[in-house]
Amino acid sequence: MGCCKAPALIQAQMGLVSENEHKSLFRRDSSDSPTCLMEQGGSFSTSLRVHRSPNNTLLQSFNIVILSNKLNLLLPFGPLAILLHYLTDNKGWVFLLSLLGITPLAERLGYATEQLACYTGPTVGGLLNATFGNVTELIISIFALRNGMIRVVQLTLLGSILSNMLLVLGCAFFCGGLVFSRKEQIFDKGNAVVNSGLLLMAVMGLLFPAVLHYTHSEVHAGSSELSLSRFSSCIMLVAYAAYLFFQLKRRQPSSYTPLTEDMNQSEETSDDSEDPEISRWEAIIWLSILTAWVSLLSAYLVDAIEGASVSWKIPISFISVILLPIVGNAAEHAGAIMFAMKDKLDLSLGVAIGSSIQISMFAVPFCVVIGWMMGAQMDLNFQLFETATLFITVIVVAFFIQEGTSNYFKGLMLILCYLIVAASFFVHEDPHQDDA
Repeated sequence: MGCCKAPALIQAQMGLVSENEHKSLFRRDSSDSPTCLMEQGGSFSTSLRVHRSPNNTLLQSFNIVILSNKLNLLLPFGPLAILLHYLTDNKGWVFLLSLLGITPLAERLGYATEQLACYTGPTVGGLLNATFGNVTELIISIFALRNGMIRVVQLTLLGSILSNMLLVLGCAFFCGGLVFSRKEQIFDKGNAVVNSGLLLMAVMGLLFPAVLHYTHSEVHAGSSELSLSRFSSCIMLVAYAAYLFFQLKRRQPSSYTPLTEDMNQSEETSDDSEDPEISRWEAIIWLSILTAWVSLLSAYLVDAIEGASVSWKIPISFISVILLPIVGNAAEHAGAIMFAMKDKLDLSLGVAIGSSIQISMFAVPFCVVIGWMMGAQMDLNFQLFETATLFITVIVVAFFIQEGTSNYFKGLMLILCYLIVAASFFVHEDPHQDDA
């Protein structure tokens, strides 16, 4: 897949240190993807490379977006799921085929977003990824909200956070550690601390409504918890907007990258830069098509969740927390591993932790606000078991990344932690399953 990267700093090539030089860890814009890599070691004030817009025919565009990716071999499962929905009553098969059909669509959505970001620059590119980075989870959540399946929404978003922090980050650390087994890979621990703080703020937003509920200390029983959730959601959205502004505008130099290493990375980035594979309008059109197709399949997927749970004798909580997020995180998973194997841990953390921040600080409160508009009583009380799981996960990940180094052992520990979480939800009976 094609890449687009900003040129190296002229000042760095001359040996001068600019105040604008920095290395952004957690900016989830076009730099967080395997397809369109904005220069992480460069400056936002540096002039962007002018990309030549490809002049593809319809057939060439189809070949680049659809036929060039082997994962798209799963695309026919989508229409097959719709067909089975009307021909049979087996919800388990409909759910499975819908799940398989959405997997390549989630990856291609990320690709189209990255291609479009090549033409917009880092600021708009970051906003694009904030919008489309987790669009699969958002679409599934909105359809579930429309069907009154509030618990499915809560559990799916929770599962996506857990999957990114433990499975995606763990696999990145593990694979990167195996490739570079003779050294410890490093990343910007200052940025990692900021990320951990945001995740802890998200936990705070989920914790207080749950505590209020289980201590029976509401001023107005049945309404205070919901009001607190809606107020906290608005605050979290403001905090996420401030986080985006901070990330896209900050001008601080990296706290760990030596000048010579930064110069080498900048020169390497400049040498490897390539033009985008599709034009701006092609990217917009493909984004529209893929989003519409994901929306269609999501409706059948959500409709089949309860039937699949009964058919497979698997708790809805396990399906929502473990199976659904793996599909939505397919692109992030592949990208984080690839970056780690190229010794670009900052990008790997930007993908894994950045996506967790997007979901916890944007997607979750956004669904609360959308539910408010729809008249659904979606709140931030994810229940005691789920909130405790998230809290412990954030603490564990914060301890693992506080040193600014990684190796395969840390990755293995994170993966094993995720297996424990998966097993816990497999045997966990959700007391509020009737709400789903």
